[in-house]
Amino acid sequence: MPLRVGFLLGDKFTLAAFGGLIDALRLAADDGGHSRQIHASWRIMTPGAQSCTASCGLKVEGGDFLDPKMFDYIAVCGGNDYLGDRPAPATDAYLRHAHAGGVRLLGICTGSFDIARAGLAEGRTVCVHWNVQDAFEKRFPGVQTSVDRLFIDEGDLITCAGSTAAIDLGLYLVSRHCGRDRAQQAVRHMMLTGIRAPSLPQANFREDLGEVSDPRVRKAVHFLEQQLDHPPTLPALARYVGVSARQLERAFKTELGVSPMRFHRTMRLNYGRWMIDNKLESITQIALDCGFADTAHFSREFRAHFGLSPSRYRQTL
Repeated sequence: MPLRVGFLLGDKFTLAAFGGLIDALRLAADDGGHSRQIHASWRIMTPGAQSCTASCGLKVEGGDFLDPKMFDYIAVCGGNDYLGDRPAPATDAYLRHAHAGGVRLLGICTGSFDIARAGLAEGRTVCVHWNVQDAFEKRFPGVQTSVDRLFIDEGDLITCAGSTAAIDLGLYLVSRHCGRDRAQQAVRHMMLTGIRAPSLPQANFREDLGEVSDPRVRKAVHFLEQQLDHPPTLPALARYVGVSARQLERAFKTELGVSPMRFHRTMRLNYGRWMIDNKLESITQIALDCGFADTAHFSREFRAHFGLSPSRYRQTL
């Protein structure tokens, strides 16, 4: 069989990443959507063959760890327990055994935390989701991270940001092992417009907070990242952090040199520029998606920040 993948599920694994990857394999493995494992195969494994619960609450029955040599890849699907510091000696040993045997590892979503915990990512560049980059770098300072790619292939280790990027990784593996026709078959079934390149940047608009030591500012920025299209008021942001609006203003000025609202406006403008770079929506739709009241407001702020209007910027691409 051209492509064989073993899925190792972690507790609270993210369903979108797991489902996207395994469905890309399933739809390419057979004709007519019959799901027979002809051109690709997969097995689901869990520590101790126990049932595993996804972050959404769905329970999946898994099997025990199988001989890694049965697979071309072991896909480690992580989830919302990535901050847990519980030892997992059986998982660590299994991943080391697979790596030593020449089986390639796939870090799916926060599965890269498990691979790094097993000591198999030192000196590598690992693709992580922008939302967990700070946590990963703090825990594994010897591993280089990247949030400007959907996934990174380093030969024996492929790491993926997760979410829908796992579909692109699945199609990439299908193309490599089964041919591009098989991958296009999956694309048609999934009603996608095409296969995204791994070099496509993640839609992240966070600032580098490496020099920011105030936890109140970090907490506020992480909240603002989730509110790009619905800008919160300063009082609402302060209530989320648990301080007064005046205290939060002073903290932002000290750490970042700008007010919280100005910082968020810059983040939204960067989002707008990314959308112009990578999408075909109208400037009006992009303005609304970035939380601006209308095109005129967006254009005025965009020109003041980047030196040219959104439409002119699009023409220069």
